[in-house]
Amino acid sequence: MADELNGTIITLAGYVEVNKYRYVYFFILFKIYLLIICCNLTIVYLIWKNTNLHEPMYIFIAALLLNCVLYSTSVYPKLLIDVLSEKQVISYSACLFQLYIFYTFCSTEFLLLTAMAYDRYVSIFKPLQYPTIMTKTTVSIFLSVACLLPACHVAVSVILIAKIKLCSSTLKAVFCNNAIFRIQCVTSKIINIYGVVVLLDLVVLPMLFIVFTYTKIFIITYRSCKEVRKKAAETCLPHLMVLTSFSILCAYDISIARVESNLPKSVRLIMMLQIVSYQPLFNPLIYGLKMKEISKHLKRLFLPATKK
Repeated sequence: MADELNGTIITLAGYVEVNKYRYVYFFILFKIYLLIICCNLTIVYLIWKNTNLHEPMYIFIAALLLNCVLYSTSVYPKLLIDVLSEKQVISYSACLFQLYIFYTFCSTEFLLLTAMAYDRYVSIFKPLQYPTIMTKTTVSIFLSVACLLPACHVAVSVILIAKIKLCSSTLKAVFCNNAIFRIQCVTSKIINIYGVVVLLDLVVLPMLFIVFTYTKIFIITYRSCKEVRKKAAETCLPHLMVLTSFSILCAYDISIARVESNLPKSVRLIMMLQIVSYQPLFNPLIYGLKMKEISKHLKRLFLPATKK
């Protein structure tokens, strides 16, 4: 039976009365997805078009927002197809692929935020050496590591997961995430140990580095003049806000997928949709409003009269 399940179709049972509200679901999800694409790609376009934004900090922001679009695209198209379908199903292989893409881009966001923290650290503590440290080569290396390291780590995890037999074909979710562990026949010690390694490499260590870096920055800037404090706040606070919100959502994902819960099905659905909606909309909002140069170009784009 378990062998058969490994090649079977997985039923996504996280929806609430989808047959009754399918068009409401579709309208809301399509609108959110469209907003995510438009908001993120608008800022990416502005950074690409304006040469004064071709600096490491803005390049990392563009990479982060592009990652948000890819992160959302790993989930939303399938959600839109599912809500219009009679049955919400996915093949086990496609489920594993979605799991891989979803967590790869999630991890990439942490590493990009780490690169941003290092960039701010160098700009504040070594301003004269900044151009020689944060070169195009350095930025390219950071971007490559942020993409390739999670891809390799998560690939190993998915390969290990694929070898575990399934005891159920019903996933209490609307897309493939950590909830997949709940339908496996046994708990693998190897997967758990490797999961801890991945968590340390892609989440814990980057977060500790970011916290350490920004703590040092704020201690130094607190002792400096008002102008320095203002500049540090303008460039560092948006990154910290994004990091905090993303960390909460990741904890959210782990808690609702891997911990048994008595929450109503409708509450669990809302929580799961928040994971893939909140952050991709929050990021462009924060960087568009809080980053002075980006905000200025946004105003010029949508309010041409302000160009003078």
